[in-house]
Parts: sequence; C-alpha cells; structure tokens
Amino acid sequence: MSDPRIQKIRVGVASCGVAAGADAVLERLRQDAGSIPVEGTGCLGHCYAEPLVEVLLDSGESVFYRDVRPTDAAIANILSVGPDSRFEIPAARKAKELVKVLALAGRVNPTSYEDYVANGGYKGLEKALSMTSAEVVDEVKRSGLRGRGGGGFPTGNKWSFLAAKQADEKILICNADEGDPGAFMDRSLMESVPHQVLEGMLIAAHATGATKLFIYCRAEYPMAIKHLKIAIAQIYEHKRNVVDGRELEIIIKEGAGAFVCGEETALIASLEGQRGTPRFRPPFPTDKGWMGYPTMINNVETYGNVPLILTEGGDAFASVGTAGSKGTKLFALAGDLKYPGLVEVPMGTTLREIVFDIGGADPDQVKAVQTGGPSGGCIPVELFDTPVDYDSLRALGAIMGSGGMIVIGKNRCMVETARYFLDFTRRESCGKCTFCRVGTTRMFETLERIVAGKGEMADIDFLEELGNKVRRGSLCGLGQTAPNPVLATLRYYRHEYEAHVRDHQCEALECNALVDLKLDQSKCVKCRLCIKTCPVGAISDNFVIDNEKCTRCNSCLEVCPKKAISRVMKGSK
Repeated sequence: MSDPRIQKIRVGVASCGVAAGADAVLERLRQDAGSIPVEGTGCLGHCYAEPLVEVLLDSGESVFYRDVRPTDAAIANILSVGPDSRFEIPAARKAKELVKVLALAGRVNPTSYEDYVANGGYKGLEKALSMTSAEVVDEVKRSGLRGRGGGGFPTGNKWSFLAAKQADEKILICNADEGDPGAFMDRSLMESVPHQVLEGMLIAAHATGATKLFIYCRAEYPMAIKHLKIAIAQIYEHKRNVVDGRELEIIIKEGAGAFVCGEETALIASLEGQRGTPRFRPPFPTDKGWMGYPTMINNVETYGNVPLILTEGGDAFASVGTAGSKGTKLFALAGDLKYPGLVEVPMGTTLREIVFDIGGADPDQVKAVQTGGPSGGCIPVELFDTPVDYDSLRALGAIMGSGGMIVIGKNRCMVETARYFLDFTRRESCGKCTFCRVGTTRMFETLERIVAGKGEMADIDFLEELGNKVRRGSLCGLGQTAPNPVLATLRYYRHEYEAHVRDHQCEALECNALVDLKLDQSKCVKCRLCIKTCPVGAISDNFVIDNEKCTRCNSCLEVCPKKAISRVMKGSK
C-alpha cells in the first residue's frame, strides 16, 4: 500500500543512473505505484549514490533513496516512505556548493517542455527579446562570464565581435565535443536540462544576429543527442526559434569523437565535412568561420549560464566568484575519492574544499589532483589552498580546462600518470604540426623507457626541454597544453623521476617493470586460489612466485583471501 502523502516520484535516469540500473527501477515503480506519477529526471550530481529516487510529499518535503534496486523490499520501502536507504547530501558538501546552473537538473523531466517552462524556463529568452541586442551583449559583459570550455575568453566580448559583423548569414555553434577523460559536465547538462542549453543559444542568437545554430556533439553521447532532438522539436512546435522575425534552424552534428575537434577551427572544419584539423588564425572564426561566414563558438556550460544572467541580471551574476572569474563552475570529480560526481561551486573555492569537503577524499591518502583533463597539470596536495579560478591554476602550471578534476592517491606513480595522459594526447594529435605530432611521440617514448626502468638522467632534462618547445611551437591548444602533465609532474615530483632512473624504483609500486610480487608464507592458508587464477603459471605448488614469469596482472592479489600477496620493490627479499 502506497503512502497517501506521496504526490510524485522521480528517478534519476541520466547516463550515470542508467549505468547503475535505474531503468529497471523506473519500470518497477511505474508498475507498482498505481496512480502516483513516476517520471524520469536527469542527474543531481551525486553519481556515487545512483540509482537515486526522490519521493515528493504533499507537505512539500522530498525524501531521497540511494542505491535503489528493483526488489520487492526496496520498492515497498519507497512507496511506504520507509526509513531504509534514505539519502542525505553530506553536510560538508551542502555547505560549500552553490547550485545555480544545475538548479533544475534532476528536478525536471528533461524531455518535457511544459515542465521546464513551469520551473522558470524561457524567462531569460523572453526578457532578452524585450531588450535590444546591444543591451543583451552589455548584460553578458557586465556579468563577467568567461568561456567555460577551457580558454576562459570573456563571453560578452566574443558576442560583441559577431554582433558587429554584417553578413547574409551569421553562424552560432555550441561546442558539445566534450572529450576529456573524466569530464562529464556538458553531457550531464544536455541530458538533464537540454532546454536550458538551447535557451542560452537562442538568447545568443538574438544578441549577435545569428541566423543558423549548430550543436556539435560527440556521437558517444546518445542520450544527450536524443534529449536535444526532442527539445528542438518542442522549440519548433512552440515557435521559440522565431527570434527577431527570423525562424532559426537548429542543427545537430554528431562528431566522431576526435579530441582535437574541441578546438574551434578544427570543429568548424569537421562541421564543413572536412578532416578536423586546426588552421592558423587570423582570420578568427568571428571574421571567417563556417563556410566563410562569421561564426561564434561557445561550449555547453557557457550557454547554460546565459539564461541565469538574463533572469537575475549581470550584476547579480558577477557578485559570485572572484575578481577575474565570475559565477559558479561545474566540476566532474573522479579518481581516488569517496563521492565522485558532478559539483557546482563558486569560482574561488579552494582545491582543498572541493577535494576533501565535497569529494570526501581522505587527506592522508591524497597526493595530487589533475585539473583540466589530459592537457591539465597535477597539483600537489601541499598547494590545495589555491583558489580554483583561471589565473590561479595557470600560475601553478595547470589549467581549469572545462572542469574535469581527477584526484590522485598516494598509491599512484606520477611518472606513470604523466605517461598515461600523454599517451592520450599524442594519439589524439591530428598530426598537422611537427612539434605536436613528433614532439609528443618522442616525449611518450622517453616516458615509456623511464617507467620500464631503462631511462637515463639525461632523459629528465630532455623531457623538460622538449615539453617547452612543444608548448611554444604547436599550432592549437591541444599541442600547446599536451606537455602540461609532464612539465607539472617534473616541477613538483622530479624526485619520482629521479628514483625511476637512478635507483630503478617506483615509490608507488605501480610501474610493473620496477616491482616484484611477494607471497608471505606466514599469512598463506594454502587455498590455491592464486595458483588457479594465475594465467601464466608463475606460482609454484609450494607457493613461491617466479617473478621472471609473472606479468604483474594482479589477479592473484585480487583473489587472495588473506592478502598474503603484495607488490614490493624489485629485488626485495
């Protein structure tokens, strides 16, 4: 029997929820809830607690349930508003977050136009249309909004460049080609509040006189694309795309997932049907972009901020953040922490507050944080009092990027971390620049030698010298930032490089060529699970590991019930 106080039930069915099994929970609740409305919503940001279910009561109170499974007991507990598996946002996180851009994420049905409008949607567009284009541009300038895609260019200034152009066609592009490993801010916005992103684009079209709108989204985001297509159809139906007497076409282009197409000129080339490679600037896209027309590009999160600026005013928006970085910022938290997910905080919040207070990481187990994705930099825990804004992170040799933040534990090797990220960027290089194409490859080969215990001291200086040359000599942002993980780890963790080269030791015991596996006979209970699991027969019947045969796959460590097997420094007795 359902509790009569229940007015509605929401289930988070964004990608994180679906991956955790939310689809089955949604279906089961719809079967058992009777006349109670049950709807799917987007992501609240607490990905660690998925599947999440919210029960709305007639008193206005909401009760959340975490890790829900479609079992009889779990569903009955929810429908009776029972006490089991209730979810509360951690107090430390609640004290630090300022939810503005994500205010409707997880609160509205992503595919319902009516739900978005009922919660204040399109108020920003309506206000913008009552203003002149110049007034809208001035409002955005007054807000201090800077591009959230990584470059941090003042948004209002960019809008003014396109607005000043006279042309038969002016093109507006939403860069939804989010390619950083560990980043999912844009995906979550498109899945959870697609109308908010599109509203921001329509406001920008009015402000700049744009005649055609593109969304360049990677094909690996099928749910985001699906929700955007539904929202666009609804916009057409309700004539929201009629701006200044022009009926605007909104086109989705599905990209093939090339990281370099996050760069403006490479994205435009791909949108034109060409190979996605950057070109020299000038001319800048606002002078000559898609098919030669003046073109402006902002990323998803930037457009997601625009409706807020129009509804609350540029001055109110600018009241949050720091002198040079206004508003809030979304961060995707991943890595060695307790509460991975999506978070929104005021600019200027420190790394310490984000990683420890919000992310729940153990201060005794954290070594560093990688900001800005694979092109960012590793910042050591000793510098976690640094405020997160564009200029402070750049001073540390890192970047904010689009907002990916990967926490690195003390059990991680910084040389291997740099090798891992550089492997990604050198594979994603389009190959146009010699510095990027050849330089990153030579750097990667050098790192491969070092983690294999075959490096020389001269390799460390070589990495630093070549990294700076690649940074200075590359054409686009990919090459210019690709050396960052190497240069940052050399700056703060040079001693780990030296230990690999001089002592042939990996302090974190992560580099396979520099570690052995050891079986502690005093702990072993002779269960033989390790012998059965080893794929290469490296463990003898008398429970001794042959490290010449061992491939360091760690399967024996994972199955040992007594944790009798461990990784040790190579050559340890």
